[in-house]
Amino acid sequence: MVEITRLDQPRQGALLLGLSALLFAIMGVMIREVSVGVNNETVVFFRNFVGIFFFLPLFLLKGLTPFKTRRIGSHFMRTFYGLAAMYCFFYAIAHLPLADAMLFTYSAPVFTPLLAWWWLRESLTPRIMFTVLIGFVGVLLVAKPSGAIFEVKALAGVAASLLAACAFVSIRAMSNTEPAIRMVFYFTTFSTLISAIPMLWAWQPLDQQQIILLVSIGLLATTSQFVMSKAYTLAPPGKIGPLSYLAIVFSGVFAWFLWGEIPGLASFFGAALIFGSTMLSVLMPGRAPAVKP
Repeated sequence: MVEITRLDQPRQGALLLGLSALLFAIMGVMIREVSVGVNNETVVFFRNFVGIFFFLPLFLLKGLTPFKTRRIGSHFMRTFYGLAAMYCFFYAIAHLPLADAMLFTYSAPVFTPLLAWWWLRESLTPRIMFTVLIGFVGVLLVAKPSGAIFEVKALAGVAASLLAACAFVSIRAMSNTEPAIRMVFYFTTFSTLISAIPMLWAWQPLDQQQIILLVSIGLLATTSQFVMSKAYTLAPPGKIGPLSYLAIVFSGVFAWFLWGEIPGLASFFGAALIFGSTMLSVLMPGRAPAVKP
């Protein structure tokens, strides 16, 4: 097994993670629309099944060689975290206000640096902790969560956040031997096989508009998954993780255009905190000594 030194290119990783956040926000809007008439099991299955077709051209050109791995167990665990987070995330979008669902899901960077410190022994500086805290305060201001945040349904959002953080760190853990394309391939393949099982009892008839939305969700999700995986191979989660908060900002903009939800002063102030924390995390060198486990 050939090992590759883990890269530390926060600027490139930040740009890719920002793009991933935009794609995820668009996907969230589509999930909200289609979930009115389609159950959660079907949405999750299509999101994964459509992704399989991304790899057909690569199969025809290069065969199975790019996908050979000795870390099949690691890929399965990454799938477990990611797929469980997906079920929780899609359920939260369908049953909670969009701002609440996005708040829970994209608060994963709050947990990511701590998990990376514990799991990968990566440095955890006071500056990283400070910027994560600033970013989370910004998310609260932008999302303005309603009373639904205290309901039992909100636990799905909390679970999505924790599981997503585990998935992010597992990607980083494999990045010294596994390229992004291979990680996305195994995640998509395993997730399709596992999510097909509930379809034995949850399948429902679909109309043309629902199929178009489901296919679009799958295309967006796989693209954003690849971009996100590449981002976390370029830089430690603790450095670029706060950029995931941009999905909240993007979602707010879409809600403004689609449903007439005009952001208030608190939202703009929160967005400023999010961008500020991101710039501090990515651009400023950490001078404080790292905290070691």
